[in-house]
Amino acid sequence: MSNEKVQIKVNDNGSYRVMGDVELIDADGNVFETKKVFSLCRCGLSSRKPFCDGTHKGQFDSCVRAEKVLKDE
Repeated sequence: MSNEKVQIKVNDNGSYRVMGDVELIDADGNVFETKKVFSLCRCGLSSRKPFCDGTHKGQFDSCVRAEKVLKDE
């Protein structure tokens, strides 16, 4: 098993961008075929759910940021 972390990026006004080796399954345990990099729908408008098809462009507004944590030095 790889020690490499999977990265999920929350794109402004768009999808979740998944980068890395992951297994995506539905509620019944069925596996979706994925690549090393793919996008998941965040707006609910995609006709290819759970994957993003770009339908969100101009129709979805969401820019989220993680809270910055200051490290003790």
